[in-house]
Amino acid sequence: MALLFLLLLVVVSAASADEAFIGVNIGTDLSDMPDPTQVVALLKKQQIRYVRLYNADRGMLLALANTGIKVAVSVPNEQLLAIGQSNSTAANWVSQNVVSHYPATNITTVCVGSEVFTSLPNAAPILVNALRFIQSALVASNLDRQIKVSTPLPSSIILDPFPPSQAFFNHSLNRVLVPMLSFLQSTGSYFMLNVYPYYDYMQSNGVIPLDYALFKPLPANREVVDANTLLHYTNVFDAMVDAAFFAMASLNFTNIPVLVTESGWPSKGDSHEPDATIENANTYNSNLIRHVLNKTGTPKHPGIAVSAYIYELYNEDTRPGPLSEKNWGLFDGNGVPIYILRLTGSGSVLANDTTNQTYCAAKDGADSKMLQAALDWACGPGKVDCSPLLQGQPCYEPDTVSAHATYAFDAYYQKNGQAPLACDFNGVAAITTTNPSHGSCLFLGSSDKNATFLNSTAPAMSSKSSGSPAQQCNPVSAAYFMIVVVSIASALLL
Repeated sequence: MALLFLLLLVVVSAASADEAFIGVNIGTDLSDMPDPTQVVALLKKQQIRYVRLYNADRGMLLALANTGIKVAVSVPNEQLLAIGQSNSTAANWVSQNVVSHYPATNITTVCVGSEVFTSLPNAAPILVNALRFIQSALVASNLDRQIKVSTPLPSSIILDPFPPSQAFFNHSLNRVLVPMLSFLQSTGSYFMLNVYPYYDYMQSNGVIPLDYALFKPLPANREVVDANTLLHYTNVFDAMVDAAFFAMASLNFTNIPVLVTESGWPSKGDSHEPDATIENANTYNSNLIRHVLNKTGTPKHPGIAVSAYIYELYNEDTRPGPLSEKNWGLFDGNGVPIYILRLTGSGSVLANDTTNQTYCAAKDGADSKMLQAALDWACGPGKVDCSPLLQGQPCYEPDTVSAHATYAFDAYYQKNGQAPLACDFNGVAAITTTNPSHGSCLFLGSSDKNATFLNSTAPAMSSKSSGSPAQQCNPVSAAYFMIVVVSIASALLL
């Protein structure tokens, strides 16, 4: 229990210079947006403790009350001009959207606008006023120590980002950036930055390797070295964060922490976006979570946490633009995971974390006839639902005895409470901590102990169904049947 408590502290503790958190952004461009209570139920089930809203929706704030979830609310861009020109308008906004919900709803941050320099440039001149007016309203309500105020910025405002030591802000923005940075420094707030290695990779025309964008381990001779500092960079994320640190330093601001307000990878794209795939999205977000929660820091500031919000909770099917714009989510609108994150060793930030999760898989090099016999038994007398292995279903590929046996073995193992002898199958199976899930084939232990097969509408099929794999396989020998029955009976008695 002590170990579990320590792991939870990593996720739920308040942000500070030496603590880290992973949050999620909650967009609402869905044709069938879940209601706030459903959204919060998903957050609680997935143990997500930090969220960022793109507005201050009353229904969401009420649903988040008394959950302990830390909430970043936002002043939408369309309200920015009014707030930036009127202290009283800002005070009314804080009264209605913050004070009336706090402390029942644990609001920790106000994001004033989003990417204002690029999405609403005519509001840039009053951005600092808006920050100050919101801050003044919080001071008047004695909430300025509990709630930080900042504004998310696009990484595109940083010019010449590599090597990071040469990075600087677009000089035309300095008349706004300098007073903004002064405000952030004086209030102890964050420099909020949206970091998208996917776009950096796509726009590099092959200069940036895919592995470098995805946080994949690189051999020492492939790490990117900043010639000015001799710092080694193994991923785009760290390089962009350090570019922000160096750009701020060029304006003589050296003690403002960076908070990444958006980062992620799309799981699907148009034909000209071949690297927007489920596998790459899983790799990026799993590695991002691990990187943040391990408090790795960056080469410039090792060990100093850079927290991040994943973009985003849901796929947004009504967003305009290319197919990738609709497919950044961790879940679909029904709360079904788009993929199972590979999070071993990263604490308990999501319920589909595989920390301490075990699986049952076919042994490498196992005799194919023995595997076939074991597969037949699992899908027949073992009463495993093997319908996902049918042709056209999510676990059919790869169409090999070993892959199909691994699915059936694990389903039986999970059904029997992960009893060690439930993963024997006459010596052709072994327990593993590696999640065998792949693509849309999700194994039983991967998703809160309930099998969820993405893109599958096939009904459950019993072992008696004419199309089940059990009926398509050779009969199981009576001797083997008895061995398995005895093994399972022994396991259940332990």
